[in-house]
Amino acid sequence: MKKLLYITITLFLLDGLSSCQKIVDVDPISNEVASEYYRNNTEVNNALSGCYNGMQEPLLYEWMLTELRSDNAKQRSVSSTTNANVELNQLNMYTASAQHQQIYNYWLSVYKNIRNINYVLRSLGVTYQNGQLNYGQPTANVTAAQKSQLAGQALFLRAYHYFNLVRLFGGVFLVTQPLEPAASKQVNRSSVEDCYKLIIADLEGAASLLPANKYGQIPSADVGRANAWSAKALLAKVYLTLPVPRPADALALLNDVISNSGYGLETNYANVFSISNEMNREILFTVRFKAGLVGLGNSMANTFAPASSGDAIVNGDGSGFNYPTTNLNSAFRISNTSFSDARKPVTIGTYAGSTTPYYVNKFISKVLVKNDAENDFPIIRFSDVLLLKAEATGFDGSAGTSVGIINQIRERAGAGNYTTGSFTAAFYKYPATGTAAITTQAAFITALLDERRLELAFENQRFFDLVRTGQAVAVMQAYYASEYTSHYGRYTPTIPLTTLQANVNTQKLLLPIPQREIDTNNEISIPQNPGY
Repeated sequence: MKKLLYITITLFLLDGLSSCQKIVDVDPISNEVASEYYRNNTEVNNALSGCYNGMQEPLLYEWMLTELRSDNAKQRSVSSTTNANVELNQLNMYTASAQHQQIYNYWLSVYKNIRNINYVLRSLGVTYQNGQLNYGQPTANVTAAQKSQLAGQALFLRAYHYFNLVRLFGGVFLVTQPLEPAASKQVNRSSVEDCYKLIIADLEGAASLLPANKYGQIPSADVGRANAWSAKALLAKVYLTLPVPRPADALALLNDVISNSGYGLETNYANVFSISNEMNREILFTVRFKAGLVGLGNSMANTFAPASSGDAIVNGDGSGFNYPTTNLNSAFRISNTSFSDARKPVTIGTYAGSTTPYYVNKFISKVLVKNDAENDFPIIRFSDVLLLKAEATGFDGSAGTSVGIINQIRERAGAGNYTTGSFTAAFYKYPATGTAAITTQAAFITALLDERRLELAFENQRFFDLVRTGQAVAVMQAYYASEYTSHYGRYTPTIPLTTLQANVNTQKLLLPIPQREIDTNNEISIPQNPGY
């Protein structure tokens, strides 16, 4: 049974968040009581639990901004004119404007939780100035050990949110403390460099403050919370994502996690996502959900199940969103006579009652009530850490460490040894010699990205991987060509392939700053991202 980590804290929720006209309020009146509430360890810990809860809402939209803008997902219907489908198609085909509602919803949900995290940090005396964290006197009555534990977790959560924001929007508003409404209007966009300074400072702080208990020795009260290992793993990914990457720094952290954390691969890929095996040894950090009508259930089962499938896949029917592409489906190697990729049935389900039979299966479990599934959503897995090590190491030969890591991941998924014949006819590990061997840096990057795609499909990683490695524009243009006849060429009015491909460019890899943030600020001029 899942331990209830979460306690709903209503005192710092935005009033009327459901209103589509609501503007980000950095310090709403309803939060004035926060300084009076966070008085001791119990109260700060409860508030921090609310911040963990606050990681759920952005996931309602994050797949739209990541998977749907990659070659993993598309919209099921080419003829639907519903507002939801139009908005999702705009993201899928890189035509979204600065007025896009789902972009704004994601933006709001993230900044809401950043604000809540900042209240926790303020109660602990933690501030950020001039690129440095400062640990002052807390206003809450906590011990030094309690302060370290609480502050480290809050810093991790804030870094996670800003890391997603800077990758999606570029330079954003760095809000690191609760602000009065008038002061909040004076905060302009920071540079990408300054955003990463905050992210790195927060994660370095988290890694130094949080406990480094090995997996299996983590106190029950801390299961599901950030620890030193999750902070180091996320920091390594940050180092690899920087405009000027720092692979050596990333590699040192990744080696530490791999050698000393006690985390490791599950023997069976399906077990990683089983609701009866949550917080397994592969999960360094996950956004937790809890079924049972407590307001913390996962809606992805119903969102991703096939539309008009009734109760065949999940109670309450599905919406058919985040529909797997034929391109992705074909990338999994399946053989009737030899080795097959065991990740495919875990990742992609098929429903015979639909003309578009594929659906995302990875986060579907039985539900008693619609939108109330148990499935957690992984943020950092051990397989991700291993593949990041291969990326940080770089190509070191066809029989080197990096190819060996890719083969380790493939072997867990069911790959066998390759001897002769067609390498793509079944699912094999890469050989050290021969025509199927990886012998160049370019071939290594292709193989690495392919492996990350299959291993981490629908975990909102693919888009970021393509951008980080400079492959996004080329991969998306090739993808559109591969599914133009079967899908994109069937839209009315017809979208020429050249137009579709031209939509994807380096400018459009960044999302627009929501136009409402620009239009409603009468104090300063906020620059929009180029191309919008």
